[in-house]
Order: sequence, then structure tokens, then C-alpha cells
Amino acid sequence: MPVQRILIQLDCDPQASSFDAIVAIDAGAEVLLQHGGVTPDSAVPLVHGAMFTRGGSGLASTAIFIGGSDMQVAELVYDRVRATFFGPVRVSVMLDPAGANTTASAAVVAAARHLPLGDPELASGCQALVLGGTGPVGQRVARLLAGKGVAVGVASRSLERAKAVCERIAAAVPEARLEAIATVDVSLAGSAFGTAIEKADLIVSAGAAGTVMLDAAGRLLASRARVLIDLNAVPPAGVDGIVSADKSQQSGGAIVYGALGIGSIKIKIHRTAISRLFESNSLCLDAEALLAIGETLA
Repeated sequence: MPVQRILIQLDCDPQASSFDAIVAIDAGAEVLLQHGGVTPDSAVPLVHGAMFTRGGSGLASTAIFIGGSDMQVAELVYDRVRATFFGPVRVSVMLDPAGANTTASAAVVAAARHLPLGDPELASGCQALVLGGTGPVGQRVARLLAGKGVAVGVASRSLERAKAVCERIAAAVPEARLEAIATVDVSLAGSAFGTAIEKADLIVSAGAAGTVMLDAAGRLLASRARVLIDLNAVPPAGVDGIVSADKSQQSGGAIVYGALGIGSIKIKIHRTAISRLFESNSLCLDAEALLAIGETLA
């Protein structure tokens, strides 16, 4: 009897995500075991169950997916899962809390179609601004861009939160060039926010659903921007003038992407990553690994 592909879904929220479950099934998971309210401690016996029920080549037919809306808790679960493995007794694991890693990867893949993010020397001349930069997706977009050598402004209503995110990214990407920026009224002369908009080659809006992050006045300031990406799928638009279905559309002097335009790339990365989990028992797919997968699909 063929060994079935089992995906163990560890979700830090009380109820496991139906979105992640459907994508997993569409990607080839034949059996889905869902667990909600997972903590680092409660994950351990679940991981043991994955490790000790199949041996040898059979381990590649079991994999773990970690999700949930709290990025930091999900990261702790991810770290504990990997620490539970030993030697060859392990299964592949993927981390994608709130879709942050796959969505951020898709945004960077899209931006790289129009900006020189594949060339470290040329990328170092790029300036990016991430609006809503302290949310799960915004943090990951900033980290992935920083890893490409791009200078990144992390914008938030709270300067202290933006600084904390910059510190976390710098710990993971020592060479990162980051600036914490407080979002203010763009009409305020000389504000760091207004200056960051004016200098940005790339602006990614990753704010909360239905929140305008860059209004008409902000768009006027963003005259240098070559790429604008709005990850908000709920009206009103996060970036003035972008509609959800935009995908590599010309708008003024910039190429623009809306949430659905990025979403089609995100789903492709997500499905491909789930499928690859079952190719071996040793994959660990975090943001950078998912971006690498996305770049092979671009």
C-alpha cells in the first residue's frame, strides 16, 4: 500500500486556518491533521508523533506546516520543532504565519521583475519604504529586501515599534541598512516620512485591511517610485489609485500591483513549497527559502 502524504498543520490560533488547509490539499497533501492553539511545549509530542511513526524514506511522506496570526509565537514553535529533531530522524517543516512569508516573498519576486534586486551592487542603490512595516507581512518584506542589499525604511505609527522591528531584522541580517520611520501627515514639511516617500524606488503597503497607507498626496510625493505594491485586498485601497486586481500595470511613472495581483504569485509559491516538503525529510522553509522558491517560479 502506498504511503500517504500527511501534513501536520500546527496553528498558534485557537482554530487552524481553513485557507492554509485548502492550499495544502490543493498542493498534494493527502491527509491533513490540524491542531489549533499550539504552543512551543504542546508542539513537541506532535512532532514526536511525526518522527517516530515512519522510518527511512517514509519520513519524507510526513511534513509539518506552522501558521497562526502571531508571528513571534509561530517563530517560537518553529524553533522548538527544529530543536526536537535529531540526526536523520526529522521531517520537513514550513513556517508561514498569517501567510506572511509567502506573501512577502511574492511581493519581492514581483518587485524584482522591475528593479535590479538580483544584482547586489545594483540593489544597494535602491531605496524601499515598507508601510505597515511592523505587521507580520511588513516585517518579512523588510527583512527579505534588506537581505537583497536594499536600504529599507520601516514605517509605522509607532516609532518605537518600528525601531524594535529594525533591531530584530538587523539581528537576522547583520548587513541590513534600515531606518525606523514614524508615519505622519505627509504635508508636514521636512518630515522623515515625507522624505522617505520622495526617495523611495519601491513602496510596499502592508497595513491592516481597509487602511489607507498612502493617500493621493502621498502618491504625488512618490514621484521617484518605480514600483508600488498594495497588499490590502479590502476597500479602500492601501495606496491611492491601485485596485486589487492590478498586476504589473503602468500607473503614472510606476508599475503597480494590487493584493490579488500579488496573491496569484503567493499562491503559486505556497503550493509549490507544500509540494516540495514531501520530496525529502530535511527541508526547513522560512522566509528566505520561500523567496528562493519564488525566484525559481518567476
